[in-house]
Amino acid sequence: MTERLMLLDTASLYFRAFFGVPDKVKAPDGSSVNATRGLLDIIAKLVTLYQPSQMIACWDDDWRPQWRVDLIPSYKAHRVVEEVAASPDVEEVPDALQQQIPLIREALGVLGIPIIGVAEHEADDVIGTLATHAALPVDIVTGDRDLFQLVDDSRDVRVIYTARGMSNLEIITDETVVAKYGVLPSQYADFATMRGDASDGLPGVKGIGEKTAATLLRAHADLAGIRAAAAEGLLSATASARFAEASDYLDVAPTVVEVATDLDIAAPGTALGDLSAADREAAEALAEQWNLGTSMSRALSALASGD
Repeated sequence: MTERLMLLDTASLYFRAFFGVPDKVKAPDGSSVNATRGLLDIIAKLVTLYQPSQMIACWDDDWRPQWRVDLIPSYKAHRVVEEVAASPDVEEVPDALQQQIPLIREALGVLGIPIIGVAEHEADDVIGTLATHAALPVDIVTGDRDLFQLVDDSRDVRVIYTARGMSNLEIITDETVVAKYGVLPSQYADFATMRGDASDGLPGVKGIGEKTAATLLRAHADLAGIRAAAAEGLLSATASARFAEASDYLDVAPTVVEVATDLDIAAPGTALGDLSAADREAAEALAEQWNLGTSMSRALSALASGD
């Protein structure tokens, strides 16, 4: 089996599981377990299809870091349900999902899947750092297009994109990004900065959509080159005016959009599926306690087949 590191954008996956798996099967105490069961099924499918030798569950220790908010106050603002001084703000998460998060962490633990998060950083930043410094080929599993900026064929870093569902997984490579957007992965963060993203509260540059952003990047290489061309009058009067109007935003947005690649973390090197008899008993006991049933069984089976 080829050595390969799989990085999970964990929240992206458990949100998908929560909304994709009917909340019919309950724990013995009546608690919802659909997100946990769904995530276990996702892990079983990923291991079966892609056979990673290592897997890390990357975690949002801070889903809306203050340093990003300080730069762009609208960043993810529409998802805040409660502001908390000196701590991460409370994100809008359904109660039935929020209650499952400790169980999700426990389930990952009994399967021997390390969880890595970093204070004041998002899972994207953890993924960015681990993918950038990995000695192995890397698969990033996410439904977030922002992580396309990490794709790198030369280092065999690719994205397994889940936006179309687990039955329609898409492998994102350099060629895919170019075909979809007309830009290289290394240009994607600048592309996303100009385009903006309402789901993240990023306004973008007014009047600059995907096609125009891609055209400008092909002509001027990066955002700095585009801004220099605008300042020198090398763009149309309309485009130059739009970039001038967006100057304050463009001064800070790249720092918000680019994922961190230099956090003080490293992959633990834990072999996936290297579970002892006691580990498997603990996993089976957890499944019995919470009625995780066939979902835990499928995950254990997938891990055993990859040993």
